[in-house]
Amino acid sequence: MQKPTLDHELDEQPLDPAAERVQRKLMRFVVINIGILLAAVMAVLGAVVYKSGVFSSTSAPSPSSAAVPSSADMPFVEGVIALPAGARVVSQALSGDRLTLHAELPGGTTAIYHYDLAQRRMLGRYVIAE
Repeated sequence: MQKPTLDHELDEQPLDPAAERVQRKLMRFVVINIGILLAAVMAVLGAVVYKSGVFSSTSAPSPSSAAVPSSADMPFVEGVIALPAGARVVSQALSGDRLTLHAELPGGTTAIYHYDLAQRRMLGRYVIAE
């Protein structure tokens, strides 16, 4: 049995010189652009590795050698934060010496309480109106 031939296989003809020049220019263009693309990718990867600190000269202390505060280093702090009767704390956030409490008050309203723990005083109360 004969192998079937496709139409484009029968019509295969050599390119004329002008088409060959265009094909060579296109191939050179593609090779140069792929080279530039690979160089750019390598530069980005190098920057990521550099920023991650793999090759940094200063080394961070290992977790085992980091000092953990003990009761001798930091005194125990105790205090009372006054919330209305029946209030329920929904969430809290701590930033330095500032504490923010999101509380659900009786009656379904919510409020945000902002405290300064170092001075042991309330900085603000914000009722969230609906």
